[in-house]
Amino acid sequence: MGIVIGLTGSIATGKSTVASMFMDLGIPVIDADRIAREVVEPGEEAYKKVVETFGEEILLEDRSLNRPKLGRIVFSDEEKRNQLNSIVHPAIRKRMLEKRDAYLKKGERCVVLDIPLLFESKLEHFVDKIIVVYVDENVQLKRLLERNQLTKEEALQRIRSQMPVKDKLELADAAIDNNGTIEHSFKQLKEILQKWDVLEEDGAS
Repeated sequence: MGIVIGLTGSIATGKSTVASMFMDLGIPVIDADRIAREVVEPGEEAYKKVVETFGEEILLEDRSLNRPKLGRIVFSDEEKRNQLNSIVHPAIRKRMLEKRDAYLKKGERCVVLDIPLLFESKLEHFVDKIIVVYVDENVQLKRLLERNQLTKEEALQRIRSQMPVKDKLELADAAIDNNGTIEHSFKQLKEILQKWDVLEEDGAS
C-alpha cells in the first residue's frame, strides 16, 4: 500500500512551490485549493448551496462566483466563514478521497494531499505522514503583501485566521524551512522522502 503524505503550511509560506517539487519527482499531488474551485463551479451541488446561503449578489455576470467579494464577506465574519466552510468542505473532502483512493488502487507508491487547512479542518486521519512548509512571520507577511496586493491589515487578518505555523510544526512528522533557496527546500524534501522510503538515495523514485 502506498504512503499518503499531507502537505500543509500557512498562507504565503511557499507550499505550492513544494507541491511542484513532488510533481517534478513524479509523485501525484491532489490539490485541495483546485478541488475547492471545482466544487463551486456553476451546476455543482456546493455552488447551489453557496448561492442560496449568500445570495445572488456574490455572482459575476457569467453566474460564476465573485471570489474576491465572497472572500471579503467571510474573512471579516467568522460566522459566515463557518457557514461557507460547512458547505464547501464536505464536497472537497469527498472528491479528494475519491482521487486519493484511485491513485492508491493504481499502485502509486506515494500520493500527496496538498491541504492548506489540514490541521484546522482536522483531516490528519486522511494521511499517513504530514509535512509542514514554513517561513519566518516577517517573510510570510512580505510575500503575502506582494502576491495578493492586500493592505497590511487585510494580510494580517488572513494570517491570523489560520492556526499559527509554530503550532503546526509541533504536530507535523517533518518540516521544510522555506526561508532559503528553492534548491535548499528541494534538498530537505528529498531527505524526508528518502527517510520514509519513498525515494532511493540517488533521488530516483
